[in-house]
Amino acid sequence: MDNQIIAKVQFLQRQTASLLLYQSVFEGEVGEKFLLLLQTILSTHTDTRSCLQAYGNYFKALATANQNWEEYLIIRILRADNPFTRIAQQQKLENLPPALIAAVQHDLQVLQSLYECSSAELSEWVQGVARLPMSPVIWYLEQDVVATNRELALITKIQQLENWADAVEHLANYHIQFGAGLFAEYQAFRWLEGEFIGIKHPDSVKLEELVGYEAQKEALLKNTEFLLAGQSALHILLYGSRGSGKSSLVKALLNEYAHRNLRLLELGKAGLKDLPEIVEKLRSQPQKFIVFVDDLSFEEDDDAFKALKVVLEGNLTARAQNVVVCATSNRRHLVREFFADRPAPKDNDEVHAWDTMQEKLSFSDRFGLTLTFEPADQKTYLEIVRHLAAGIGINMTQKDLEYQALQWATRHNGRSGRTARQFIDYLGANNAVFGLPEENSEV
Repeated sequence: MDNQIIAKVQFLQRQTASLLLYQSVFEGEVGEKFLLLLQTILSTHTDTRSCLQAYGNYFKALATANQNWEEYLIIRILRADNPFTRIAQQQKLENLPPALIAAVQHDLQVLQSLYECSSAELSEWVQGVARLPMSPVIWYLEQDVVATNRELALITKIQQLENWADAVEHLANYHIQFGAGLFAEYQAFRWLEGEFIGIKHPDSVKLEELVGYEAQKEALLKNTEFLLAGQSALHILLYGSRGSGKSSLVKALLNEYAHRNLRLLELGKAGLKDLPEIVEKLRSQPQKFIVFVDDLSFEEDDDAFKALKVVLEGNLTARAQNVVVCATSNRRHLVREFFADRPAPKDNDEVHAWDTMQEKLSFSDRFGLTLTFEPADQKTYLEIVRHLAAGIGINMTQKDLEYQALQWATRHNGRSGRTARQFIDYLGANNAVFGLPEENSEV
């Protein structure tokens, strides 16, 4: 193998090994395959087959990520989670430790040299090692389609710099505004087995699609504005009949306010015991978080009950101003109760049984704001149907649309926003596949 190629590959390996903060750049599939390809090219025992396989795995990783090597590397820098990106969110650049700044500058220069090792150059090296008549196919995209709009702006700035060490201030400003790691990459999350998992495709429901319950919507929006402004927003309970749009209204907040750094965290009942820990993890983030607990209810002596109570009522730890709990429930009193719970003159009864019962019944009062969603009447139901039908361009007379909507509600789940949505989804699909049904036909 050419001595010049050997020297270049050895230099890149030394550069990678010298990273101080940004080792996570190579923890993804593409980074791992890149490093393995370098090692395979350099190995004196490499045969043609091993080298081609290593290049094929690298090519496949890029194709799977749908990114060029250059864009992949910079995006990994922007989304890195390390001591610099965490501290940069909370302090001005001039207040950061000089050693930390020096480490970032060093790493950025290292990563710039790796950035300049293009897929085309790697292909040429493989050609030389494998003694091929022509170089292997090079993965290349005309335009990167993975980066977000805010990332693209910074990517362009970094690419235009002669020396990436000069990008420290740009990166610090980016992290102050958008955060770092997972919270900069995703807008919606779920808590699963002790860690945050990013949701790539959150529900796209929008506020303008939701009709009815205008007073409840206004109260929820106002409270969200308090949260985004850094004021003391209230924890919220959305209580009411099934299918009334409680969950959709909470999800729509993300699509309305994500551009203002709102994030939505989905938390199942099993994860409620971790809620105090979750709040502490979110406290230092620059984003604002709604912890969304859907269909909330408790059994007696439920540990999750106690954990949620701590967050709602507080303890010695100061409340996190950037976190609000937003729960939905079909029960007004969230803790399940039985007639047997009521005090009875038995020798082994609790001395202050009424106090225990009142604690159960008053748990929902610990939410600062309770929004009630009554069952939809016929007028509201038909208003929702008309609005949804107009949204997807259903071309029917109002009389026929309402007739079929009422038929649907009678035969299915009664009048509700959910029923209206299911009816319109069915009507839209039927129209696309078979054409609109005849007037006054059964659906």
